[in-house]
Amino acid sequence: MSTDLTTYDGLLAAINDPAGREITDPATGDVIGRTHEGTVADIDAAVSAAVAAQPAWASRPVAERNDLLNKAADAIEASAEALAQLLSREAGKPLNGPNARFEVGACAAWLRANAAFVLEPEVLVDEDGTHAELVYDPVGVVGAVGPWNWPMMITVWQLAPALKMGNAVVVKPSEYTPLSVQGLIAVINQVLPADVLSVVAGDGAVGAALTDHDDVDKIMFTGSTKTGQAIMRSAADNLARLTLELGGNDAGIVLEDADPKAIATDLFWGAFINTGQTCAAMKRLYVPESLYQEVCDALVEVAAQMPMGVGLDENNVLGPLQNKQQYDIVARLVQAAKDGGATVLVGGDPQEGQSGYFYPTTIVADIDNDNPLVVEEQFGPALPIIKYTDLDQAITWANELEVGLGSSVWGSDLDEAKRVAARLEAGSTWINKHGAIDPRVPFGGVKKSGYGLEFGLEGLKQVSVPHVISW
Repeated sequence: MSTDLTTYDGLLAAINDPAGREITDPATGDVIGRTHEGTVADIDAAVSAAVAAQPAWASRPVAERNDLLNKAADAIEASAEALAQLLSREAGKPLNGPNARFEVGACAAWLRANAAFVLEPEVLVDEDGTHAELVYDPVGVVGAVGPWNWPMMITVWQLAPALKMGNAVVVKPSEYTPLSVQGLIAVINQVLPADVLSVVAGDGAVGAALTDHDDVDKIMFTGSTKTGQAIMRSAADNLARLTLELGGNDAGIVLEDADPKAIATDLFWGAFINTGQTCAAMKRLYVPESLYQEVCDALVEVAAQMPMGVGLDENNVLGPLQNKQQYDIVARLVQAAKDGGATVLVGGDPQEGQSGYFYPTTIVADIDNDNPLVVEEQFGPALPIIKYTDLDQAITWANELEVGLGSSVWGSDLDEAKRVAARLEAGSTWINKHGAIDPRVPFGGVKKSGYGLEFGLEGLKQVSVPHVISW
């Protein structure tokens, strides 16, 4: 009898390995399940099966593949609450707000968006008896390595375009959130042919076995710059194609004509979405002296209205850090701000002996631009607000770090905001919002935030090989 994946108990039963490694809830410390720990041999078997399955998948008309992506979205929607509860328990995300239910909904939306994209042949030349077209063929087998902060959503960002273009995909989830991804893949695989999509959980050695594998033609990775650099080195041996979405330390710049109260809520969520655990969250905010106190006060007022706690409590919109390592990073950087003489406007005082990795929503003012909380990516619920008196100086500060994923400009004069946006070194710059991704709009980083694009037609091209046909 098949397991009912639309219920939490059924979903967990389908992926739980009684002999596997314990996975605990970062909000409570409770054991929620056990994950099978894959091996290098498991990677070899999954890649071998993907190699065998991929030609038949690629030979299907694109309309059939699109139909199956839509059916996969249907399956996710049927299991949405079970997936959201699993994600909430494993990642600590609240069910509500831009968190667990939001993430599951985004998985279905991204699948449907990719199914709807039409990538036509590009006519390069059509004159003087010469015709040349550029088409895009499947790359083969895609190895997808994802993070723990948005484990389901980012996995779908990787697999949806890859499957659409006729590739087979082997997924390796983060060691911190394997159950969420295994549950997601189990739901999707209800409608896909065997071996076109598989998942192997495990440690770093298992991930390296996937990214080093001779039969993996494309690697998609979201995570730290250090790991991305290691993947890039290993990919040289077989010239695997790469899409790397790496670390960020996004800057936001408030202009003189901004309305602090009008932008405060969007500023808050730009920084604190997923409790700050988002690559393209705003990690440092530059505010002109003339508006500095108003912006600080408005953000503190918004922060006071955002309850933090256990994710399964329907009232909460902020949760714990997902793991102890990340908690310690946030605590260290906030302490560095205090040691540097900064003013903690709210937060900064975690309770001793508390259950779970909860770090309070923290807003820090009167901080120097070279303080570690500004220079290093905190990846958690702590926002430094840096005062500036000269816009050129603020732009220089925003650009001087070695990363460049996202950035934002906040002001009432759209033309002026566009001029400032054009001077920022980032893969994406938003105006009067931050981190507002869209499946139709390409997304990627510059400098040490990686390279390659995801989303939209450009994202489809990145999981394909260009092929010029001339006659």
